[in-house]
Amino acid sequence: MNFDAMSDKAILAELGERLSRLRLNRNMTQEELAMASGVARRLVQRLEGGYGCTLENLIRILRALGLLGQLDAFLPESEISPLQLAKTKGRGRLRATGRRGGHPPKE
Repeated sequence: MNFDAMSDKAILAELGERLSRLRLNRNMTQEELAMASGVARRLVQRLEGGYGCTLENLIRILRALGLLGQLDAFLPESEISPLQLAKTKGRGRLRATGRRGGHPPKE
């Protein structure tokens, strides 16, 4: 699936569909998932309906579904580039310098 070509709403809808299918594959009701994750049933309904939630609540739901291991695929750990280490004399970067001449125009 090409998420780059999708709007934010379309991505949320797709993620909601996937979450719903995962829940149903585990034969769980929305109420059972809500209870297991410690969130309100309405939040599960809204998430499956394509509305967002906080990252903390998403983590709770993923934990209840046994999918926390998927977070590594979602946002893999980033290694420090050897060139960057050489430039900073062994210290990791703490902030970006930004672009010279102002910010690029928004699209």
